[in-house]
Amino acid sequence: MYAEIIIPAALPKNYTWSVPDQLLDLVRPGCRVEVNLGRSKKYAGVVKKLHEDKPEFFETKDILNVLDTDPVVFDEQLKLWEWIASYYMCSEGEVMAAALPAHFKLSSETILVFNEEYGDDFSTLDHDEYIIGEALLLKKELTLNEVQQLLDTAHASLSGRQAYPVINRLINKKVCFVWEALKQTYTPKKETYILLDPDYDNEDKLSELLNNWTRAPKQMELLLSYLHLVKTEGEVTKSALLKKSGATDAQLKGLLEKKILRTEKRVVDRIQYLPKNVTIDFELTAAQQKALEQVKEQLQAKAVCLLHGVTSSGKTNIYIRLIEEYVKQGRQVLYMLPEIALTSQVIRRLQKHFGGYIGIYHSKFSQNERVEIWNKVKNGDLRVILGARSSVFLPFQNLGLVICDEEHDTSFKQQDPAPRYNGRDAAIYLASLFGAKAVLGSGTPSVESYYNAVTGKYGLVELLQRFGDLQLPPIQFVDTRSILQKDRSKIILSPALVEAVKQVLERGKQVILFQNRRGYDPYQVCGVCGWIPQCKYCDVSLTYHKLSNKLVCHYCGTTYPPVYTCAACGSDKFAQRNFGTEKIEEQLQETFPGARVARMDMDTVRGKNAHDVLIQQFEQKRIDILVGTQMVVKGLDFDNVDLVGILDADGLLHFADFRVNERAFQLMEQVSGRAGRKEETGKVLVQTSQPQHPLLQMVQQHDFKAMFAEEIKKRKEFSYPPFSRTIHLTFKHKLKEVVERAAVQFTNALKNKYENYLVGPAEPVIGRIRNQYLMELLIKLPRDGRTIHQCKKDLLGQVAILHQEKSFRSVTVVADVDAV
Repeated sequence: MYAEIIIPAALPKNYTWSVPDQLLDLVRPGCRVEVNLGRSKKYAGVVKKLHEDKPEFFETKDILNVLDTDPVVFDEQLKLWEWIASYYMCSEGEVMAAALPAHFKLSSETILVFNEEYGDDFSTLDHDEYIIGEALLLKKELTLNEVQQLLDTAHASLSGRQAYPVINRLINKKVCFVWEALKQTYTPKKETYILLDPDYDNEDKLSELLNNWTRAPKQMELLLSYLHLVKTEGEVTKSALLKKSGATDAQLKGLLEKKILRTEKRVVDRIQYLPKNVTIDFELTAAQQKALEQVKEQLQAKAVCLLHGVTSSGKTNIYIRLIEEYVKQGRQVLYMLPEIALTSQVIRRLQKHFGGYIGIYHSKFSQNERVEIWNKVKNGDLRVILGARSSVFLPFQNLGLVICDEEHDTSFKQQDPAPRYNGRDAAIYLASLFGAKAVLGSGTPSVESYYNAVTGKYGLVELLQRFGDLQLPPIQFVDTRSILQKDRSKIILSPALVEAVKQVLERGKQVILFQNRRGYDPYQVCGVCGWIPQCKYCDVSLTYHKLSNKLVCHYCGTTYPPVYTCAACGSDKFAQRNFGTEKIEEQLQETFPGARVARMDMDTVRGKNAHDVLIQQFEQKRIDILVGTQMVVKGLDFDNVDLVGILDADGLLHFADFRVNERAFQLMEQVSGRAGRKEETGKVLVQTSQPQHPLLQMVQQHDFKAMFAEEIKKRKEFSYPPFSRTIHLTFKHKLKEVVERAAVQFTNALKNKYENYLVGPAEPVIGRIRNQYLMELLIKLPRDGRTIHQCKKDLLGQVAILHQEKSFRSVTVVADVDAV
C-alpha cells in the first residue's frame, strides 16, 4: 500500500511513501503522519490518498509513524487545497502551510519552547514525556533533533524511538509550545476561581461555622455572597465575587487564611462562549423582507447570489435571518469579512443572536487558540464561524451557507507568500464542494461580481433603500486649488472642513476623517536641490513617523534616523510633501484642543484586541474625531457620526492600475456611507483639486451603475477582467541586468503561442524592493478554461527551463493569478 502525502514544503508535486504493515489499519486520508524526506529531514505530512500503484522512478521510504487517530482535515478540505494549488499556480504543500495552525506542521527545523505556566510538576507525564519535560525545564527550548537524541539515549537498546508522538502529547498537555506559535507573545489566560475548603463541603460543618460566627462581619457578608453566587452561577471567579459583594482583597484574604475558602487558578478559553441558543429580537423592514425572499428565491436556482445593498441598508439583518435558518437545520455557516477590524463589531451583533454557536477565526489569534477553534469546528461544536480569508481553510463537516460580506474588498486577496488566493473565490469553490449556497454582499460590488450577476451567472438582489428611509449623505467638494498654503504644501484641513467639524462637535456628534497614508510626512524634499531621502534597499521615498522619530520604508520595514541636512547639498531647508494620518492627528489636536482625537491605522492597532478597544471607545462616544486609513472605511457601523471628511481624493485617483476608478469609487462611497446612519442624513466633505473629475461626479450622485457602465465599456475595449483572465508574473534578482535578460528570454519563449496576450516585460513603478530588482509581465488570457489551464502548465514548464540556465538559477519568478 502506498500513500500520497502533502508536506508543508513547496514541492511541485506530492511525494509518495509506502505504508508499513503495522500501520495499515492506522493510516487514513486526512490524518498526519511522520515521514522522512532526503537524508535527514522529517515532516508531519497529511495523507491525501492511499493507492496500490508503485512509483516507477524511485524507491519509496516507509511512513515512520501515525500522529492522529482521527483526521485533522476532511476530504472537502483536501479537494479545496488541490483546487487552490492548481488555480493559483503553487504547490499543495504551500496551501497546507497556510491552512494548518503551526502545531499541526512539525518539521525537523521546529523548535519546542517550554511553557513556564505549566510549572515543574511532571507527575502526570509518562517516561518519555518526563525525559523531554525535564530537558525543556532546564534548557527552555529544544530542536526536534535534540528530542530525538534524548529519546535514543534513554532507549539505547531501541534506537530510533519515535519523537513525534511524544512531542504531540507534550503539546496537547501544554508542557511546551511550537516556536512558531510564540511569534505573537502568547500566555494562556488564567482566571482565579474561589472554592469552598473541602472541610466545609458538608452542610452540618458549614451551618456550625455560620451559627458560631462572632467577629469580622464583613468576612461573613463576603462568605454569604459566595454561597449565594455558587447557587446561582455554579462556579465563582475572584473578580465576580469581589464585584458582587463589594468586598476588598484583604477581606477575601482573611477567609483564605482561615482556610474557609481556597483559590484555584484555571486556564480559561480566551474567547468566552455564550450559552447555545438562537434569539432573533428584531423584525425586518418591508424592503429587507422583500430582499430576503428574493435572495432565497435566487439561491434555489443558482449557487451564488449577489446582494447589492447600499451602505446602511441593513444587509447584516438579512444575513442574520439566513444564518438562523441554517443553524436551525443543524448546518454550519461561514461568514467572511475582509478585515479583522470588522469582525469585532459584527461578532457582538451575532453573539447577541446566536450565543455559543458562533466562533471567530483570524490571524491575530495565537496558534494555540487557532487549534482550539479548529477542533471545535471539526467536531461541529461551532455552527457559525466569523472570520477573515484564512477561515476558508477550517475543517467544516456540514457547511450549508457561505456569506462573503464586502466582497469587493482587496483584503480578500492574499499577496505574499503563496498561495496567493482570493478568499471570496475560494469560499465559493468550498461551498460548491458541500453543495452549499454562497451569498456575496456589498454596497459597491466589484465589477467582476456585478458583471457575473447581470449576465446571469450569479443571482442578483438589489436593496437600494437605506434603513429607516434615510437619504444617502450629500457630498460636497472643497476645491483645494483656491486655498494657498504659505509653503505651497498640500492643504490638510481646509477652512470649510474646520468650520464643519466645529459645528458637528458643538452638536455633540462625531467626525471621521479619511486619509489613505499612515505616518507623519510621506516624503520630504530638499528645498534647494530637490533631494529626497530614499530607502537603501527599495526605490521608494521614506516616510517620517513623528511618534517614533524615525524614517520608515513602508515596503521593507527598514527604519532610519531622521534626516536634518540634505545628503546632496548640505541644506537644512526641507519641504514636507503630502501628509499622513499622524500629521492630521497632530493638526486636529492643535485646531480643536477640547476634542478627543484618535487615530486608526496599522501603527495604532497592532495588538490582538487593539481594533476592538478603539471601535468600542468610538461607539461609546469617548472619541470625538477618528482619523484613519481605509480601516475606518470598511463596513463599520457608528450611529453618531454626522460628518465624514475625505482629505485627499486626488491621492486615490492617480494609480497606474486598470482598476483605479473602481477602487476610488468604492473607497469614497464606503467612506461616505459611515455618515448619518441613524435619524439624520449626515454630510460628506471631499477635498480635491479636480472637482470636475468624471468619477467624482459619479461619487457625488452615489451612482454605482454609471461607474459600472463606464468601466465595463473600457475593459471590453482593452480586454481586461471580466473579459479576460490575468496572470501577473514578477521576476526578481539582486542584479538589474540579470532580471532584465531573464524576463526578456522568458517572454520570447512564450511568444510562439501567446504573443497576442502578452503585455511587457517592463520595469514596475517601484523597480527595486528589499534589494531585489523587479520586472513584470502581464498575460491577459481569453475566458476559456482549456487555454488558461494550458497556459499555466506552460508557464510552470518555462520557469523550470529558465532555472536550468546557470545565470538565471537564482531568479525568482512569482505568479499571481487574478492579481488585484
